[in-house]
Amino acid sequence: MSAKITDQLKEKYDALDQDVEVHLEGLLHSKPINYWDYIQTDALLNLQIQRTVFPDEKVFIMYHQISELLFKMILSEIEQVAESENIKTEIFTDKIMRISRYFDVLTSSFSIMKDGMDVEQYNKFRTTLTPASGFQSAQYRKIEFASTELINLIDNRFRDTIDRNSSYENAFEHLYWQAAGKDFKTGKKTYLLNAFEERYKEEFIRFTKFYFKNNLWTKFKALPKKDQANKDLIKAMRHYDYTVNIKWVMAHYNTANHYLNINGKTAEATG
Repeated sequence: MSAKITDQLKEKYDALDQDVEVHLEGLLHSKPINYWDYIQTDALLNLQIQRTVFPDEKVFIMYHQISELLFKMILSEIEQVAESENIKTEIFTDKIMRISRYFDVLTSSFSIMKDGMDVEQYNKFRTTLTPASGFQSAQYRKIEFASTELINLIDNRFRDTIDRNSSYENAFEHLYWQAAGKDFKTGKKTYLLNAFEERYKEEFIRFTKFYFKNNLWTKFKALPKKDQANKDLIKAMRHYDYTVNIKWVMAHYNTANHYLNINGKTAEATG
């Protein structure tokens, strides 16, 4: 071992008030890392718990689990931008393109859902999923909160009643996706929405409080005018907007339509 490495190790552990020799001795007794322990493959491959005997249900489960892992990767990139006080344009651009590539993967992966499951099997095992729904993906909702200003997520019918003085609670009650499970005339909510809110509402409100001033769009507008005019960054932002709001949404819609509209008959979503 070179003297330089030894000195750096000593400096590191001295700063932690730790004895470097104890840590080095520990290396003598530790076993080498291997792929399956590092990736936790045993745990990962045992997370697919089916509710039916249909083989394609496992495809459905794994597809959604992979999607959630990609959502986590996206949130990690957004978080790095949000927590950076003086982010460089090149880094901002790189992060946006990373996020877009993850969504490109999500978009193309819908072919697994659309063409990779037997329609008859799907329409049998899906009944056991009621009232669960992809609508209840908390990570996707967080991506929305972290990507743009909260006002842009408010149902268009109520935007005139929401301003910066509105409480987060009030804003939450008028998010566009509330319409999927709420009668705005009576205020009554479906079980789907009630269960979702019971599990995540407080977490969402804490999340939106931080991202109110740290979402991607607000961070972009906080850049110097020269940086906002950077062609590569503008291109990256537009690519992200198009990828998420058009390509991914339409791929999702077309896949759902493939399974829910059969022989001219429309089935209801599980939620």
